[in-house]
Amino acid sequence: MNGKVEQRLQWRRDKVREYTTKGHTQREIAAELQIPLTDVNRDLKYLRQQARNSIQHYIDEYLPAEYQYCLDALNLIVKEMWALQPQDNRELMQSRALIKDCCAMRIDMLSSATVVDRAVKFVDRHIHNNDNGLGRGV
Repeated sequence: MNGKVEQRLQWRRDKVREYTTKGHTQREIAAELQIPLTDVNRDLKYLRQQARNSIQHYIDEYLPAEYQYCLDALNLIVKEMWALQPQDNRELMQSRALIKDCCAMRIDMLSSATVVDRAVKFVDRHIHNNDNGLGRGV
């Protein structure tokens, strides 16, 4: 494909994404852009695949490290709060409250990791088995 054709295709896909985001149906988008409905369908399929690839890349490459960094930071805070030598009861209560909050955040994160993993597997199974369920109605 030459550069001009690629630019026009990218412009059209950007417009399809924009109109979809604004709630337009596929028929409305086709009419607005004066293109066949099949082109809108093909563009939406391409955009869904691009989004899946982007999400999968984020999940594979960044999410595990981000989880680990957050857990490490929470563990560090807890460790520092336990090592703190409070001067009065108010400081003691604040440090214990922070420890409690950090523990709750860790539990939330670890629970969320399981939910995210299950959601990714669910989406992956259904995307590979049925690619028709993610588009907007015609």
